[in-house]
Amino acid sequence: MPAIEVHGLTKRYAKVNALDGVSFSVPEGTFFGCFGPNGAGKSTLLKVLTGQINPTEGEARVLGMDVQGNGIKIRERVGIVPEVESPPSYLTAYEFLYFVAEIRRIDDIEGRIERWLDFFDLNATKGTLCKDLSKGMRQKVMLSAAFVHEPRLLFLDEPFVNLDPIYQHKLREYLLDLREEGRTIFLCSHILDMAQKLCQEMVILNHGKVIAAGSVAELTQKEDLESLFLRMVNEDAPA
Repeated sequence: MPAIEVHGLTKRYAKVNALDGVSFSVPEGTFFGCFGPNGAGKSTLLKVLTGQINPTEGEARVLGMDVQGNGIKIRERVGIVPEVESPPSYLTAYEFLYFVAEIRRIDDIEGRIERWLDFFDLNATKGTLCKDLSKGMRQKVMLSAAFVHEPRLLFLDEPFVNLDPIYQHKLREYLLDLREEGRTIFLCSHILDMAQKLCQEMVILNHGKVIAAGSVAELTQKEDLESLFLRMVNEDAPA
């Protein structure tokens, strides 16, 4: 069973189609990339797939569940890193992770939290209110919250943003480990050289439509992902 199935998905705001007849499938255990310029529809797609907003037309299923009417069930079973890092300003990093762990009813809460505080070097700031953390630290907290319950499916929207090269590398290696374990990962990123090393299959969106789709290895046989991306987006630009 595919982890994600999308058929003719459209999301309309007034007269603008943020998504316009999008269709694709993500096999379980696949590292899948979704790429596109700003305004292409990537974040809208992620919100539909995680049940945060309903599509105008078409359908989508995540882990076998229709996204319409099952948003809470889907979000219980996945990990999500949104485009903008936004842990609650009134909680400390530790308090937020503890809250997430309790909501998700996981075992060994202290041990799970400690693992991610160590992984992202957050121990020195775990008692700091999130509003007082740097953007990079807030991003690490959001990543920790998405990983703490070890979900079988991850939705990552620009997960490398605000991370320095050391932690970009560390995160990439962890995601590669998850790929080897057979987890499913849906990645939106503008860091295309990093994405090419991670993703197995992909779609490129522009103006809400799929303009390229398939195996990353096949699509990048003659050009790297950045060159492919720029060529496809430019070819799709209005004359």
